[in-house]
Amino acid sequence: MRDSQPPSTKTATAPSRSPSSRVTDALADYTRDPFHGFFEGRNGDRLIEPGSLLDTPNVRRWFDTFRAGLPQSLYTYQLPLERRSGPESAVLGSPLVMFSSYSYLGLIGHPRLEAAVREAVARYGTSTGGVRLLTGTLALHLELEQELARFLGQEAAATFGSGYDANIAAITSLFGPGDVAILDQYAHQSIHDGVRMAGCEVRRFKHNDMDDLERRLRQARNRGATRILIAVDAVFSMDGDQAPLADLLELKRRYGAFLLVDEAHSIGAIGATGRGICEEQGIEPSEIDIVTGSLSKAIPSSGGFVAGSQALKIYLQHGSAPYMFSAAMTPANAAAVLEALRIIQEEPEHLERLRENTQRLKEGLTRLGFDIGASTTPIVPLILGDEWRAYRWARQLIDEGIFVSAVTYPAVSPGQARLRLCATAAHRPEHFEKLFDALAECARREECEQTVGQAGARRNG
Repeated sequence: MRDSQPPSTKTATAPSRSPSSRVTDALADYTRDPFHGFFEGRNGDRLIEPGSLLDTPNVRRWFDTFRAGLPQSLYTYQLPLERRSGPESAVLGSPLVMFSSYSYLGLIGHPRLEAAVREAVARYGTSTGGVRLLTGTLALHLELEQELARFLGQEAAATFGSGYDANIAAITSLFGPGDVAILDQYAHQSIHDGVRMAGCEVRRFKHNDMDDLERRLRQARNRGATRILIAVDAVFSMDGDQAPLADLLELKRRYGAFLLVDEAHSIGAIGATGRGICEEQGIEPSEIDIVTGSLSKAIPSSGGFVAGSQALKIYLQHGSAPYMFSAAMTPANAAAVLEALRIIQEEPEHLERLRENTQRLKEGLTRLGFDIGASTTPIVPLILGDEWRAYRWARQLIDEGIFVSAVTYPAVSPGQARLRLCATAAHRPEHFEKLFDALAECARREECEQTVGQAGARRNG
């Protein structure tokens, strides 16, 4: 079961829209029925036949959630954007201001990126025609990897088709049965999947709790473990806080462990010049054994990387499954990454605006009395607690012209549902005012509904 019960669906249809709403009927219909009538008039065994492929607890849990939420027009996922992702976009004819985009530096659509992509496609085509180890390596890949390693302060870097592939490649090729993996409980799913696929003994420590990590390390050594991996995110994608690198490195050295840090949400977003968590926290990058990350956040492309020693790169090129059995990064994506790295270094104003807008977002939410956790980055959670409350607020914000992501279990712990907000360099002051006004309206509407409900309860009592 979910962590809370859904509100009644007996009379609910679409939420009432504010007079200023610009939501089209098409978008309103999508939030009520994005699955083309699949759930209409169907429940229980009519949806999932006992003993069938989909007869699992997870499938039933999700389908129960859909059947409860769709009649209330609460589905705000997979909204089909009709133009580029940015502060202002559109969904099914409705203009929306986006506040959950990972494009931290606002570089999507930058003229230099588009020119670099056109040039790469003209020279190399749309695909490499192979995997990296065989026929899929381009001169462009080599140029990108050299620039990326230099940018990160690492000896070498290898690129992959996605950040997910990068973590799978590093973990499954270097660790296996008999090894122990100790993960921050909030580490990215690709890390959890990687250690499970590798067959490691897996232990989790409480989020950013170094005492609990040391307890786990001590237990592993006492059981005779010889190879121990500690794995964390640099910036945690649901909370916006950072891993304490100095403490992690001290424990790594004390217990003879290896450290993997996933920089997906830190590169381009933190550090004086956007070089990520090592620059932000004053750590020598070479002290980290394995640095991984995606190239689809502040760097607006698609792909992933593993960075570290030259020896690590050489081995991953020949011993990691994603490098040998998955398509190489496309020429367009490689060119976009390379040009984005140059823009970050040559146009520091983007990072400066990101810092300013991050502060503006946090100050505005705090002024309104919201719980934003311990964020120190452009990711700012608005913690609402109850998952159905998060679904309702995300849907009501659509009516106010704001597109944000509701994040619920299992992406976060039960009772920690939230709206995950992200500041970007491209947001303007009027975007923040629109967001704050819309959130204040959500709070006002909720307070009115609670007052009416309490009055009704008193009359019935």
